[in-house]
Amino acid sequence: MQSSPAMAGREAGGGPAPAPACVLGIDLGTTSVKAALLEGTERGLVVAGSCSRETQAYTSSLEAGPQGMEQSVRRIIKALNECLAALPQQQLQRVTHIGISGQMHGIVFWKKDKGCKWTEGGTGPTFEPEEVSHLITWQDGRCSPAFLSSLPLPQSHISLATGFGCATAFWYLKKSPDFLKSYDAAGTIHDYVVAMLCDLKKPLMSVQNAASWGYFNCTNKSWNTDILEKSGFPVHLLPEVGDPGSIAGTTVCAWHGIPKGAKVGVALGDFQCSVYSCLTEKTDAVLNISTSAQLTISMPLGFQPPETPDPSSAVTYFPYFSGDYLAVAASLNGGNVLAAFVDMVAQWTEELGLQVQESAIYSKIINAALAQNDSKLSVHPTLFGERHSPEQLASVTNIAVSDLSLGHITRALCRGVVENLCSMLPVPRLLETGVRRVLGSGSALARNQVLRQEVERVFPFPVVYGKDVDAAVGAAMVMVHRK
Repeated sequence: MQSSPAMAGREAGGGPAPAPACVLGIDLGTTSVKAALLEGTERGLVVAGSCSRETQAYTSSLEAGPQGMEQSVRRIIKALNECLAALPQQQLQRVTHIGISGQMHGIVFWKKDKGCKWTEGGTGPTFEPEEVSHLITWQDGRCSPAFLSSLPLPQSHISLATGFGCATAFWYLKKSPDFLKSYDAAGTIHDYVVAMLCDLKKPLMSVQNAASWGYFNCTNKSWNTDILEKSGFPVHLLPEVGDPGSIAGTTVCAWHGIPKGAKVGVALGDFQCSVYSCLTEKTDAVLNISTSAQLTISMPLGFQPPETPDPSSAVTYFPYFSGDYLAVAASLNGGNVLAAFVDMVAQWTEELGLQVQESAIYSKIINAALAQNDSKLSVHPTLFGERHSPEQLASVTNIAVSDLSLGHITRALCRGVVENLCSMLPVPRLLETGVRRVLGSGSALARNQVLRQEVERVFPFPVVYGKDVDAAVGAAMVMVHRK
């Protein structure tokens, strides 16, 4: 890991060295916000402070109904402000660079001149959202397969899917055009934060986030403007695009004690930053199971993705850093499937006139599954479909009377989550690319021993945990290595 330039034992004159500079990393995730401070020491980079807050930002969608998945930007920024207020003020005052990542694919709209208002808070100036829409997230389901098939084909290696920013904008164009007239800027939630911090007159988006929106050509780093304009798409809402790791601007005023003029990087994909925080060898595969699930390998130097998308392919090539790509099996079914199962059990117990906390249910079903070494049940857990097969439903087969306990069902469900991901990027392909070990990460994997057991059963490689996969730390590391 590269050391911070601020590291110095003592000045040439023999006096005490100045306090080392700090780098702030922020991740605006699907369910929580995290901030991490990195500081240079004689031992290298260390995390000098971190904080996370649940956003509790989900809200109803007036236009899309139950298919819509939207979040309140105000609640997200509130959680961000709480995180920063909890970090050590002494280190915040030494921040020179800020790296920001967040949940990909989603879109938020705002007014350029009225996107936020700056106010004085307890730890210094901060901003509050003003004329801003809800965030329509990557989980949004308003764009049906029929609707997507009515849209022009993109000139991109990535297939269009519901929850992608450009698909959502098309939906508003066709279903609620007056909505778009209220705004003159758009971006991901993390693009919005960068634009507010730097007072950008035109939003700036990294190649990583642009690719996640659809209608973006990674080879020539440009939007499919000709294709979009012919369909009446509001191309004026599309952000400018910069390279991952580049500087978007500087803070226009002090922010929670961070000095005015701190450099802010162009917003990055949370997925890429998570990988960046742990991937040190090209022979490693990264397995992440959080809300969703991903299995990732590095592509060889010089790899270029195909020119046209393959809608049936379960593997997507994500732009990484310095022109490199990751091959990613990105499943929509991970910890959210287990959460849905717990919710179902809680609902059943309530219908039976019992009251059990969901946290208690989770621990009990995991303990029950640990008592069962195996289960003949076969669970195909695609409760939320998959991007390459959006209409796919979940199923349970091979049901026998002997395997109906909560323990058997929970173990089969955990195995199904892992096997589903492995079917998207099979073991033979991992072997072909020289994978030697799997780095296991993610909140669902960390808290679920049964899931870890099934990972070790499915993959014929050593599985290493505790690699501190962390998008906020990764975003900060990018800024350290590129400043």
